[in-house]
Amino acid sequence: MTRTVLVLNSGSSSVKLQLVEPDSGASLAEGIVERIGEDSSSAGLTAGQTTVSRDQRVADHDEALRVAFELFEEAGARLEDLGLVAVGHRVVHGGPDLYRPTVVDDALIERLEELAPLAPLHNPPAILGIEVARKALPDIPHVAVFDTAFFHDLPPAAATYAIDHEIAARWNIRRYGFHGTSHQYVSEQAAAFLAVPPESLSQIVLHLGNGASASAIVGGRPVETSMGLTPMEGLVMGTRSGDIDPGVITYLWRTAGMSVEDIESMLNRRSGVRGLGGEVDFRVLRRQIESGSESGRAAAQLAYDVYIHRLRKYIGAYFAVLGTVDVITFTAGVGENDAAVRRDALSGLAAFGIELDEHLNESPARAARRISPDGSPTTVLVIPTNEELAIARACAQVLGS
Repeated sequence: MTRTVLVLNSGSSSVKLQLVEPDSGASLAEGIVERIGEDSSSAGLTAGQTTVSRDQRVADHDEALRVAFELFEEAGARLEDLGLVAVGHRVVHGGPDLYRPTVVDDALIERLEELAPLAPLHNPPAILGIEVARKALPDIPHVAVFDTAFFHDLPPAAATYAIDHEIAARWNIRRYGFHGTSHQYVSEQAAAFLAVPPESLSQIVLHLGNGASASAIVGGRPVETSMGLTPMEGLVMGTRSGDIDPGVITYLWRTAGMSVEDIESMLNRRSGVRGLGGEVDFRVLRRQIESGSESGRAAAQLAYDVYIHRLRKYIGAYFAVLGTVDVITFTAGVGENDAAVRRDALSGLAAFGIELDEHLNESPARAARRISPDGSPTTVLVIPTNEELAIARACAQVLGS
């Protein structure tokens, strides 16, 4: 009998869900409930060739999950008839101890609540989503899968901040890394695409979405990653600043009179590409560069240039960390779909063995593909990420063991 896993990703005002067959990799249904708690919520679900949607106020996460289950029914995809064996929950931060996929119980919920200060924007909604789903589906095992897991064993030199070691130990301050499910999945898919074992490769993976991160991977294990204690460190992102002098924070607190909460909100929600260019969608940003007002063009161009500059810095740094790079892989929304970002990130690097085939790079294909010329010392790939499938397979593995 076919077995399926319902993968949930709970945000502060949204719930994304996907029903996945972990064995075949097929997605049977996917949907989202958005703007939870607002006056104009929306919900939609696609199952096979059927799409259903609602525009109605959704008061809270309890109601969001109820609406989602009703949409399953409307689409003719009753969970009870589809071999549901587990519910997988994406949890952003597992702290120092939680790095294996873990069956949820009350003790785990309590531990996640203790870790909430490490990821105040991400973990509380995830906890809420887990609690709501456990009430809605009490007889199905629930499994937490952690974004930080893949990077748990980073080398100490990469994981350690150069701060007072007693303070770091007391408050669990280290570089944890995020998007680990994606980095692991994509690096494994890159090896499979090349028909070689992951143990034989040195890789750079560039997960470029609204959140963006880079990793350096040797022999299937990460040795460096761009995100740190929180998902704010590293690359310039859609709304997050990435790397910033910590003195900026104390300066704004002391001199500008901004509260810690205001600074945190600004760095998370009003920085990055949006903070510089006023827009998070790269398609819109490019239109502004090409045909916006003079001030709009300048702001959009600067946002794009800063984004690319930071990305190139990390690629160069990871070359130094690895010594040699067999594969560079682009993934996630921007990485998979924006040929200009890929081109500009790697332009002028032929001396390092990195080249792009312009025709292959411009191709609108959506499958895994090579975009470097044959014989190039470093292979450049585009690999679609599939975090939901990775989470579903982690759940199946836990239950199988």
